[in-house]
Amino acid sequence: MAQIYDSIVIGGGPGGYTAALYLARAGLSVLVLEKLSAGGQMALTEQIDNYPGFEEGIDGFTLGEKMQAGAERFGALTELAEVQKAELLPQIKRIHTDIGEFLAKTVVIATGAGPKRLGIANEEELTDKGVHYCASCDGMAYKGKVVAVVGGGDTAALDAKTLSRICRKVYVIHRRDTLRAAKVYHEPLMNTENIEFVWDSEVAKLLHGERLNGVKVKNVKTGNESELKLDGLFVSIGRNPNTELFKGEVKVDDSGYIIAGEDGKTNISGVFAVGDVRTKALRQIITAAADGANAAHGIEEYLT
Repeated sequence: MAQIYDSIVIGGGPGGYTAALYLARAGLSVLVLEKLSAGGQMALTEQIDNYPGFEEGIDGFTLGEKMQAGAERFGALTELAEVQKAELLPQIKRIHTDIGEFLAKTVVIATGAGPKRLGIANEEELTDKGVHYCASCDGMAYKGKVVAVVGGGDTAALDAKTLSRICRKVYVIHRRDTLRAAKVYHEPLMNTENIEFVWDSEVAKLLHGERLNGVKVKNVKTGNESELKLDGLFVSIGRNPNTELFKGEVKVDDSGYIIAGEDGKTNISGVFAVGDVRTKALRQIITAAADGANAAHGIEEYLT
């Protein structure tokens, strides 16, 4: 008969492997399903300086491998597999993957969220080479330099304010002539001396050598183009949660994030959501790890 795990964790990022670590240490059988490599989105980050315990920082790939090794030290298992379908409503959950079917009493959804991209030439090649999607993660690398933020929502406003305390100059490039962000952000940004707004505009081209060195900006009303010399570009136009597999069963909000509180509990008994995939105020490596610990505690209670 097929093994029925106490828990299957879908996604091997910081939330997933922290949940696996806590579950394994509690003596429960746990399987992590990861389609690429340990770390998830984190693995693409060259330098992480805001995760405690690494005074010189650490790259995301290495941190992901360390998290995997820590969980496996206590008995967690990992399968490199892509989940194709999840049956979550029965008491025994069935997870269908490209290498077979796995069964579990509980499931932790840790599939994360990816940044929305500009969708222009060379964007992928320049990611982490001047193009970034998280100001709090990568902003310190541009201390005293010139950067731009693309976007006009709350995240873009917060990113611009954060970068204004670090960088010499911050441009805010937005397609409209006013911010979409909450009104509370408007006046502080307008009164920040080193922030300059580029209204009614979009990034038309990334200028670069081996790294980004500027952008070509197009005015959406006049069609006029101009160039900005930059050291870094922060794209803050939203994120896409990886929840397509679970829609129809797990409740999500209007943006597609799984509705779950600090305990990770979803609307389905025995199913928990952790990390960037769930509704929350702050999406960082350390908050994902905290989610994993909380969910593991909830799973222990659920199983007993």
